[in-house]
Amino acid sequence: MLQERIEARWIDCFAETFVLCGVMAGDAVAILSETQSRPVNVQLAELALARLGARAFHLVLNTPRLTAPVPVRSTGASDAIGQLAPVVQALAACSFVADLTVEGLLHAAELPDILKGGARVLMVSNEHPETLERCVPDVALEPKVKAGIKRLRGARTMRVTSQAGTDLAISLAGAQAGGGWGYTARPGTISHWPGGLCLVFPAKGSVNGTLVLAPGDVNLTFKRYLEQPVVLTIRDDFVTDIAGHHVDAELMRSYWAAWGDREAYAVSHVGWGMNSKARWDAMAMYDKKDFNGTELRAFAGNFLYSTGANEVAGRHTPGHFDLPMRGCTVALDGQMVVDAGRLVGELG
Repeated sequence: MLQERIEARWIDCFAETFVLCGVMAGDAVAILSETQSRPVNVQLAELALARLGARAFHLVLNTPRLTAPVPVRSTGASDAIGQLAPVVQALAACSFVADLTVEGLLHAAELPDILKGGARVLMVSNEHPETLERCVPDVALEPKVKAGIKRLRGARTMRVTSQAGTDLAISLAGAQAGGGWGYTARPGTISHWPGGLCLVFPAKGSVNGTLVLAPGDVNLTFKRYLEQPVVLTIRDDFVTDIAGHHVDAELMRSYWAAWGDREAYAVSHVGWGMNSKARWDAMAMYDKKDFNGTELRAFAGNFLYSTGANEVAGRHTPGHFDLPMRGCTVALDGQMVVDAGRLVGELG
């Protein structure tokens, strides 16, 4: 059992990451947290910013009452701010925001207004500090992720296949591509730590085919490695069939159905992991409360299929699955960027 206490090396990790985000002495910095945030990470952020000489202050919100019909985990869409205008204004006026909310601001409704003010936001994933330590950002990853994003923006189609039976066709017309490498130094942008992803939000009606979740693939909402195959049929973005007569499939059917929302079945984003420090097998080493799973979204060569909210397609829902898959081949306009789970060429 890992202990959550202040360790000098973890202050070092936070300070190193904040320096990569351009934090300097005298900067006005908000440490955003909520009553259910992981206290040790909030404290590490404070101590690291003090070491750098930043003028940091705490903005602590009450974790809101749960309104969803099921437990909500690892969405990247915090509702802690609750459209509270003075909070948004305070964050937007800062040069840097250390986001320590439980779910994170990556997909939060208030994020566009915060970024419009020029703030740089780093979403520190709700992990035990040991995970953050292992996945401290590496500047060598930035050009590789940028190369992957450039490939995505220049492509018309993505095709994903696997020996397990996955065969997805994804149109990239009208899609919005992006990614992250674990830090951001540009005003008006957000990144997350751990980082290392190239992804795209497809436009409406862009995804069709079969997605086969094989044993060892991951359901990060449940923080669970699959033990049996689950076959998803996808038509015009929506999962229309969930095949499998075992607990992995039953759990997914039950959770999806609980939302009572058709849009929860639709694609949110697709992409691949780029981070060679991130490990697929790491989840086996941690208790669930110590692990948020951002590392598994980013491990090098995984194909990440996600369901739920997609602003590009005009869909908004809190229902969400992140499904990192191993052994997939990803091709853009017929050119491989991932070959059976291995990054290809300049991305490797």
